[in-house]
Amino acid sequence: MRIWAIAWPIILSNITVPLLGLVDTAVVGHLPDSRYLAAVTLGATLFSFLYWGFGFLRMGTTGLVAQAIGRESDSDVRLLLGQSLIIAGAIGALLILFSSPLISLGLWLLDGSEVATPLAREYAEIRLWSAPAVLANYAILGWFLGQQNSRVTLMILLLTNSVNIVLDLWFVVGLGMTSNGVAWASVIADYSALGFGGYLVTRQLKTLSGHLSRVRLLALSAYTALFNINANLFVRTLGLLFVMAFFTAQGARQGDTVLAANAVLLQFIMLTSYALDGFAHAAESLVGRAFGRRDWQELSLIVRRAAQFSFWTAAGASLGFALGGNQLVALLTGLEEVRTAAALYLPWMVVMPLIAVWSYLLDGVFIGATAVREMRNSIFIAMLVYLPTWWLTQGLGNHGLWFAFTLFITVRSGVLIGYYRRYRHSRWQ
Repeated sequence: MRIWAIAWPIILSNITVPLLGLVDTAVVGHLPDSRYLAAVTLGATLFSFLYWGFGFLRMGTTGLVAQAIGRESDSDVRLLLGQSLIIAGAIGALLILFSSPLISLGLWLLDGSEVATPLAREYAEIRLWSAPAVLANYAILGWFLGQQNSRVTLMILLLTNSVNIVLDLWFVVGLGMTSNGVAWASVIADYSALGFGGYLVTRQLKTLSGHLSRVRLLALSAYTALFNINANLFVRTLGLLFVMAFFTAQGARQGDTVLAANAVLLQFIMLTSYALDGFAHAAESLVGRAFGRRDWQELSLIVRRAAQFSFWTAAGASLGFALGGNQLVALLTGLEEVRTAAALYLPWMVVMPLIAVWSYLLDGVFIGATAVREMRNSIFIAMLVYLPTWWLTQGLGNHGLWFAFTLFITVRSGVLIGYYRRYRHSRWQ
């Protein structure tokens, strides 16, 4: 029951994230020209590099804080928050400073159409101003989750995404803006969340014992563990985001209609992943605490219970997509050519949850155990299969692209399962 108690607020909060993506897609998808949807797709993919690439600020903080809780060291819990926020602020400032070349490089790599790319640039130039807020929010969310305080995570994400959705509708539907309105809505929502998160952090610090060591906070040597973990998570995330960006770029080469159809179908994957991540995040916190205590029996029990929850959730998602996938596509876009194209590739969405579920779960397990090199390795081993498969199946068009991506997920899940079985019978006993 501890897994469910932690997971349900995360699932609710995570579902609001793809719902935000659904609203973005639906609002822009009902504009009279598909170039706006293509622009938001390109811009959002670019921010997979600029923002999601630094998701280690959430993951690394969660694992280390959870282990500090297991050691009953509130002073380390305080220190990890300060260190993570300092790193987040520094990275956010650098992203703004180098915004122009980063955006140019990203859009060149994505290789969108001539009509969509200028709109995507405008979207990106607006969104980048939220960089310090986004990265600080990652650190704050990771800090609370490491303490098994998932209800705070729910409150922060509900506020962020509620503000974003309301502003999406106001700016695009009410004020007649296009993709730029979606970007401004995100910026305002991110800073609103940072203000609320800072207030909650202040309250939580009053409940912790110990003190913050300014000497350790300012000493570079005290960041060794955090830097080592974050570096591997950063490389791992860049590899994953390369796979997603490559997928989007290859879809874009087949035209704006295929690009838009893939964008709609990727919302299915995002919806599933955020639901499954609820159990993975619960595993991060609980496995991290067990790891800090060196309680291997508890660690094994947590993984088994989380696997059961995750599997049945994935099975439910597959069934839902099989029965109602076309209806969901119709909700996301009113463009008939995009609906028709998406329907052709819908079967890939039916099988995807049952394959991907294991990589989501074991990511959480390895984050809690701070075994992040294994997560990094799984991505690059799977890429060695993904890219050649795409090359060999180009004649199949977008079906070949989806086949290569599905095989990538399959290999990644298999590699992580292999690592877990080996460590469970060697290191973690």
